[in-house]
Amino acid sequence: MRDYRVCLLPGDGIGPEVTRAAKRVLEALPLRFTWLNGEIGFEAYRRFGTPLPDETLEAILQADASLFGAVTTPPDIPNYRSPVLRMRQELDLFANLRPCRSVPNAQSRQGIDLMLVRENTEDLYAGAERLEEGGERAVGEMVITRRASERVARAACELALKRGFSKVTVVHKANVLRQTSGLFRRTALEVVRGFSALQAEEMLVDTCAMELVRAPEQFEVIVTTNLFGDILSDEASMLVGGLGLASSGNVGARTAVFEPVHGSAPKLAGTGRANPLAAILSAAMLLEYLGESEQARRVEVAVRRAIAAGQVTEDLGGSLSTDGAAEAVVERLDA
Repeated sequence: MRDYRVCLLPGDGIGPEVTRAAKRVLEALPLRFTWLNGEIGFEAYRRFGTPLPDETLEAILQADASLFGAVTTPPDIPNYRSPVLRMRQELDLFANLRPCRSVPNAQSRQGIDLMLVRENTEDLYAGAERLEEGGERAVGEMVITRRASERVARAACELALKRGFSKVTVVHKANVLRQTSGLFRRTALEVVRGFSALQAEEMLVDTCAMELVRAPEQFEVIVTTNLFGDILSDEASMLVGGLGLASSGNVGARTAVFEPVHGSAPKLAGTGRANPLAAILSAAMLLEYLGESEQARRVEVAVRRAIAAGQVTEDLGGSLSTDGAAEAVVERLDA
């Protein structure tokens, strides 16, 4: 039995609680794990003067994969930069994978099974911002490159084939952002059309936002730029139960970091009310990345069984605590 090295990045707020819950589920599987730990977030900034110490980046690279909780990013501290953005860029975690799938719960629309693939290293999140005219004018540069557009589109196509999908939708705003979004559009469509087994579709981002509300079942894989993907994936999560179920993976050539999409929710921290299912589903994605597809499916099925039985936290209509919801999943691993 292989011993997997997994780096835990609990972070701030509810991050440590949901990470602990996901770890509990992983430890219930017939696998061996060696746990590494990394400091990240606002508490790390208070202790070490940086929200992402170099030691944390090294621990991530030493691991087979990492599981991240959540961080608080205060907007009013000068020169404070989100450690998540730095982590994605410095480790070149270029593809952000965000699945959206119906669950057996009254808050979820049925018939939805899509994957949103988001370019993860550039766009307006490149950090190229400045103030001009004595602070009266703010300028941000949208950075789009052919290389980043091509590799994220290729990752989307390969994922579509692996999941048995037949269509990839390229989402952009090339009618207005003719150079930046135009470059992404041209490059991504060229890549998708190179996969003979896939149908290439394109859609403006505002149309896509509307269609996600109107008829989300039409989508299989969506590939788009960083900012558009961030917004559309949060919108899509509300179709199937909200951010408490929204898992994601940040994947690069050297490593991968998996995380729930929700934030640190400081008001919920320490109350035991945080929904751990997004973190647990992110752990299932981590297992898939490690090649443990069977164990990943076991976790996903157990989550769905717990939801169907109403053994969930209050945001999904249940009454369980964070740890209680994790135990409900563990109990159904072999049900």
